[in-house]
Amino acid sequence: MVKKDYQLKIASAPDNIVLLETFIDQVKEAENVGDDVYGNIIISLTEAVNNAIIHGNECDPGKDAVITCRRDGNKLIFTVSDSGAGFDYNNLPDPTDPENLEKLTGRGVFLMSQLSDLLVFSNNGSSVELQFKL
Repeated sequence: MVKKDYQLKIASAPDNIVLLETFIDQVKEAENVGDDVYGNIIISLTEAVNNAIIHGNECDPGKDAVITCRRDGNKLIFTVSDSGAGFDYNNLPDPTDPENLEKLTGRGVFLMSQLSDLLVFSNNGSSVELQFKL
C-alpha cells in the first residue's frame, strides 16, 4: 500500500474555511473514513483552522494556515499550523464552567480534545496535531 500525505494551504481570510471541507472529503474517500469518524474530523479541523486563521494569523490573508494529513496504521494524523506566536494552551478557561456557558467563544480546543483521539500542541501552540483512529 502506497502511503500518501495530504496538504492544504489556506490564506488566512475567514471565508476560506470552506476550502477545508473539500480537503477532508478527499481524505475521507482515499482513506475509507467512516461517517462517525468523518464527523469528528470535520468539526475538530474546522475549529483548529478557524483558530489558526483568526487567532494565530489574525486574519492576515498574506499568511497561510497549513493543514497536513498522513495515515499511520489505523489512524489519521492531521496537523494545523499558523504563523502566530502561539498561546498558553495549558491555561484555557473551562467552557463547561457555569460562568463561561453564555460566552460565544472559547469552545474550540475543548471540542477538539473531546472529538479527537489525541490532541497535541507544539511550537508554543501555533501548531496542533489531531489524531483519529479509523
